[in-house]
Amino acid sequence: MTIIQNLIRHIRLLEIVGDLIRVRAEGVAFGDIAVVENIDGECSLAKVVDLDRDIVSLQVFSGGKGLSTDAKVNFLGRPLDVVYSDNILGRVFRGSGEPIDGGPALPTDPRIPVGGPTVNPVMRVMPSRMIETRVPMIDLFNCLVESQKIPIFSIAGEPFNELLARIGFQANADVVVFGGMGLIFDDYHFFRTAFEEHGVFHRTVMFVNQASDPLVERLLVPDMALAVAEKMAVEDNKRVLVLLTDMTAFADAMKELGVAQERIPAVRGHMGDLYTQLASRYEKACDFKGAGSVTILSVTTMPGDDVTHPVPDNTGYITEGQFYLHDGFIDPFGSLSRLKQHVVGKATREDHGQIMNTMIRFYSGAVEAKKKQAMAFELSLFDEKLLKYGHLFRERFMDTRVSLPVIEALDLCWLTLAECFEPKELLMKQNLIDTYYPKAALSKAEPQDAADKAA
Repeated sequence: MTIIQNLIRHIRLLEIVGDLIRVRAEGVAFGDIAVVENIDGECSLAKVVDLDRDIVSLQVFSGGKGLSTDAKVNFLGRPLDVVYSDNILGRVFRGSGEPIDGGPALPTDPRIPVGGPTVNPVMRVMPSRMIETRVPMIDLFNCLVESQKIPIFSIAGEPFNELLARIGFQANADVVVFGGMGLIFDDYHFFRTAFEEHGVFHRTVMFVNQASDPLVERLLVPDMALAVAEKMAVEDNKRVLVLLTDMTAFADAMKELGVAQERIPAVRGHMGDLYTQLASRYEKACDFKGAGSVTILSVTTMPGDDVTHPVPDNTGYITEGQFYLHDGFIDPFGSLSRLKQHVVGKATREDHGQIMNTMIRFYSGAVEAKKKQAMAFELSLFDEKLLKYGHLFRERFMDTRVSLPVIEALDLCWLTLAECFEPKELLMKQNLIDTYYPKAALSKAEPQDAADKAA
């Protein structure tokens, strides 16, 4: 490790609490980086996380295990930075910024600071472009819009990582920046393999903190990922999609750090600045005036499926909607995209808004019909149609493994409606029915209408 000259060097640590060390020093700024050299010569980076007069608290990247109070601390006089150049595409880095993919180090490449301020509102433009994910429950009913920040709310055991990976290699973004926090090796290997097998790894940058890695690196992963994404969007005019999993692991790491700092917790052990810490990351999402965009799609697991837990609760106030993942399906009733009105019928097709509302209306009816059937009530002919429709809707649209371009998905919507209902039952604009209702189904429905009138 190369260390610049004229460093502020301190010896004799005052205290070691877990991964946190304290030393007496002056002239040090919050967020500065230091090199901690143990008595056996092993070195590790550390970050200043708290200042109390001349007592400086640092979070050691490699952890406090085996660290001696006689270790030396060398302050570098600058905040953390990360490599930024064309060479980072197709590479995997750990939370400290060091490559872990077996490729060459990049010591001479330019570096950019991590954790800067969010974008000036004057430089933001109104979202107007859609990121097509080929996931029907997203593209049809809750569109992902460029510059949007939106989480996937889920519980442990749901296929949220599989969904996130599919969106990553199917979305029509220029660059994918992945940030993994607290991943087990199998999950890390899954993401990397998925991006490689689907041919998007060459335009992907991965920052990964595994469960066995130091806790502090978990806190740095989203900052590094967002710093790189913002630079690509502003300077290279790229449409960047940032994938983060799992933000609950990030919040838990903040909680552990707060306990080590002896801070007073607020709700369920989390610190009082949880909202601010989450918002400062999510607000990096932006459609830049005259440049590219940063879109953030994250995973937030809900302990005990409790949406009132501090992490999903605070996240809901910050983000522009959410995707609810239940029983392997994206829930059409709990999910919401507050920006979809900017692209529905504009970036897609004129029938999108009507078909979206009609499909959900009929599925709601199918759910009610299913309840009536379960309670042994007598079902009407229309209830039977709803039950058939509900089965097709779950099979063709709600299954997260289904992959369809948005126009093909809209056509499949019309086909599904035609298989279950007559045109007059749709309660849609007649000009849209005339244009998009399948002609073969329409020709079959017309003799039936004539027979009904005669009767």
